[in-house]
Amino acid sequence: MARILVVDDEAPFRGLLRDILEGAGHGVVEARDGLEALRYLERGAFELVVSDRRMPNLDGVGLLKRVQSLPSPPPVLLLTAYGTIPEAVEAIRLGATDYITKPLPSPEAFLETVHAALRKEVTNGEFVTGSDAMRDVLALVDRVAPRDVAVLITGESGTGKELVARRLHERSPRAPGPFVAVNCAALPESLAESELFGTEKGAFTGADQARAGRFEEASGGTLFLDEIGELPVGLQAKLLRVLEDRTARRLGGSRDLPVDIRLVAATNRDLLAESDRGSFRGDLYFRLAVVTIHLPPLRERPGDIAVLARHLLEVLASRHGIRETALSPDAVRALEAYRWPGNVRELRNVLERALIVRGDGTIGPDDLSLSNRAERGAAPQLSKELREREAIMEALRQSRGNREEAARLLGISVRTLYYRLRSFGLS
Repeated sequence: MARILVVDDEAPFRGLLRDILEGAGHGVVEARDGLEALRYLERGAFELVVSDRRMPNLDGVGLLKRVQSLPSPPPVLLLTAYGTIPEAVEAIRLGATDYITKPLPSPEAFLETVHAALRKEVTNGEFVTGSDAMRDVLALVDRVAPRDVAVLITGESGTGKELVARRLHERSPRAPGPFVAVNCAALPESLAESELFGTEKGAFTGADQARAGRFEEASGGTLFLDEIGELPVGLQAKLLRVLEDRTARRLGGSRDLPVDIRLVAATNRDLLAESDRGSFRGDLYFRLAVVTIHLPPLRERPGDIAVLARHLLEVLASRHGIRETALSPDAVRALEAYRWPGNVRELRNVLERALIVRGDGTIGPDDLSLSNRAERGAAPQLSKELREREAIMEALRQSRGNREEAARLLGISVRTLYYRLRSFGLS
């Protein structure tokens, strides 16, 4: 599992985080402040840094800035008290992956945030490709990146649409600003408007303080709306108005706030066909699709499969502390013969399972268990499960780990939520 650096000036709290993380199988190193953390970072690699916001000598934001100057900086999660959440949001603008409130809502909520950050560390980065089709796509991405226009990324689930969105951001003049990603499919409809546009104090029961929305958080940078086709029709109209007027109004607010973002959206649907059927606004589609970038599925670029598999295996082996591993020639042929309905995401999952089951040594075709995967109907099922998992994780984040509240937001019983959590390995 991951090697994590925990930085906090309170020894009992460091011990609590160590217990939770080691209980989940991670390795933990403790540091008392930012300066001690930097000494550890100079001596060895970490997959994640979890740091308190306020500490003597060098605080969390100072540590964040120093970490970002490292050759291969790990993601940083900031710990913050409830009263300093605006400071944490500002830290995200500066490059923090996420923030966690103190006291912890629950060990489960803490681990969910940690594992989300670790997943980003494994999947983010440059594209690894050997195909002409993907090289053409990346050349288009690099031509479009400096132009401050809306981009619509299309392609099947698991093809790397968020990677393209991040590349557009990182190679644009907005790169110093924040990159804010929102999965529209994971937004409960009852919370979608407040999540995107923010809320004013007293806007609804329980809104005891004003809260910035994702448009405000992304100011000066890029807002990435994944699975835009899942956005409720009512919110499509409000999104169109934001794009036209360059202003947004918080829920319960009385004034319009300026919006300075570049919008990048992604979908696995045919939005033009859906606009013809009336299930997606045609005027919004043309606002989003100033430039369209299509990602071909993995089965249409078989030359990428072996290249990607070896790269992912190397990354995952390092993540799980497995030193010697390789793919046999027969395993490579088996990977190339499979059609990959879940694309790169499914390839990564297959390799991770094989790596954990096999451990050190050479992975053969039997370790991949590809014969057990029914291709017919696998893609819709995989997509459905991913959307359901992401919706549950978003509801838990919104409820700060309170499972009863998360079940209410999802419109399911607590018993059903616990069943789903167990089936997804999140309990």
